Amino acid sequence: MSDVANTSFSPELSATFAAVQAHFRQIIVPLWQVPGWNAELALPYEALSPTHQPLAPQRYRAMACARQLYVFASLIDDPAFPGAADRAAALFRSLKRHFHDADHGGWFYSIDPHGAPLDQRKDLYTHAFIIFACAHYWAKVREPLVESVLNAALQVVAERFSDGNGLYEASLDQDWSSLGSGPLQNPLMHLAEAFLATLSVRNDEPVQNALLALADGMQQRFIEPVHNVMLEKPRGAVDNWFEPGHQFEWLFLLASSPLLRQTSLHASLDRAFSFAEQVGVDPHTGAVCGMLAPDGSLRDGTQRIWAQAEYLRALTLRPDGLARVQHQLLALQQRFLHPSGWYECRDSDGKVSRADMPSTTPYHLATCYSGLADALA
Repeated sequence: MSDVANTSFSPELSATFAAVQAHFRQIIVPLWQVPGWNAELALPYEALSPTHQPLAPQRYRAMACARQLYVFASLIDDPAFPGAADRAAALFRSLKRHFHDADHGGWFYSIDPHGAPLDQRKDLYTHAFIIFACAHYWAKVREPLVESVLNAALQVVAERFSDGNGLYEASLDQDWSSLGSGPLQNPLMHLAEAFLATLSVRNDEPVQNALLALADGMQQRFIEPVHNVMLEKPRGAVDNWFEPGHQFEWLFLLASSPLLRQTSLHASLDRAFSFAEQVGVDPHTGAVCGMLAPDGSLRDGTQRIWAQAEYLRALTLRPDGLARVQHQLLALQQRFLHPSGWYECRDSDGKVSRADMPSTTPYHLATCYSGLADALA
């Protein structure tokens, strides 16, 4: 429960939240039930056009399948979505059938439009989302096969990706040989999210220890010492930057966990919040920019719906955040949601720069709205 959960909130906020929730349930989820579903491969198309036509597929990614598994698993037992359990089961089967590497173990990145392996490298981002999705799905169905896949993915991460210092390689070749990637922020954040999802459904001392070691490794190797922001590459790397959306995403994960709230990493991201907000969020429109140099100067002004959602979710856990949630919820609703779906990106001037709708975005909206529901309960 958040720090602001018991604070009274306005009827306007309640009404706005009800409206965006209805939009998600009545507009966004149905996009992926029928027009966004490739029944032949039992996979979501990567993206839909503004008129709900599948974009010509170039690939299907395991990560996208896992994100959709999370969304439909979260709707199991919801009377408005009687097909959610069947869709989640189909997505789970597709993860195993299409993406599991029977020769080398683990899961590879993508298949081609016909279902043949495409990019067979092993990346941490993919494995993190498989853990995350399977943990949530197992919580709903308690099927031994689902837990076995969860366990297998956790084992692969521990044995193959670990760098021995609390962090993990971002990418490895199909046969697990090194590609020299080293650790990178984004897959490590989603691994932390996956570890938290696992701990939310079972006691798991190795996962808890791995999570604490990861938090310590991020503090030591990714926190910029002046403003305490989370860098995208290890400290000292050439041409480094930070993304406000990731600051807010990390802060929510840390602040929502009693275990992680005690870490130095939470203290750093808590200190960094005001700076990230000052340089990364337009105070008038509420728009969150894409990339900033470590000193806070703008690198990319692109405004992405996922970053808006993460800022909104982070505000629910700020002591003074609820007063600003209505403004940010309206910003999300008015700038990114529309009657037929959503706008993925706006440019630095606020003009729509990406109007197609990727299958990965409903995950961000679902987690955002879940955080809001907890805060407003």
